Amino acid sequence: MKGMKYMKIHREKEKIFLFFTTFMLFMFCALSTGAFQSAPKPVQVVFETELGSITMEVDVAKAPITAENFLKYVDGKFYDGGVINRSVRKDNTVRHDVEIEVIQFQADAARRREMFPPIPIERTSVTGLKHVNGALSMARSTPDSAQASFSIMIGDQPSLDFAGARNADGQGFAVFGKVVSGMDVVKKIHQSKTDATGRGSYRTESLDPPIKIISAKRK
Repeated sequence: MKGMKYMKIHREKEKIFLFFTTFMLFMFCALSTGAFQSAPKPVQVVFETELGSITMEVDVAKAPITAENFLKYVDGKFYDGGVINRSVRKDNTVRHDVEIEVIQFQADAARRREMFPPIPIERTSVTGLKHVNGALSMARSTPDSAQASFSIMIGDQPSLDFAGARNADGQGFAVFGKVVSGMDVVKKIHQSKTDATGRGSYRTESLDPPIKIISAKRK
């Protein structure tokens, strides 16, 4: 009986030892592969415009491709000397089938040849980021064509999300952050004078004159 009791205790110890070693191996593998590393923190960027400053928060965790691309343009000072040249409102919109309200930013046109290659679109259905008030969204023509131009939402714009009606391809646009300070400046730009003649690059949605971007840099 004593021998059987001893064997039973020994087996229990073996089970405990096996569990402990398995757990420690799991922890070692998890730590070495970064499984327990926290998600990267958002990066704040300040755009100084001639009408005031706008502080933006770039979501590098949920939209890593778009965020990295945007920050390359910021760090490379591509937006310095650029413009905000488009304001879409209900009173000046070119399209009435699916109306939106946004302002659109452009990098310095003189550096067009230095721009980075277009990036793959990060769909809102994947990132979970939506076109809500103050959201930052990459401008594009076809999917995977975005470079430097981006927009800020004035009010929620669900038609710009994946499967939204604004773009015929249904892929939507890539949200990569939000405005955290300076929405009053965004609204001031949004209400600025636009070209009533429709001769601008965005017809009646073209800001006249465009609003100058003085600088853009990480906070």
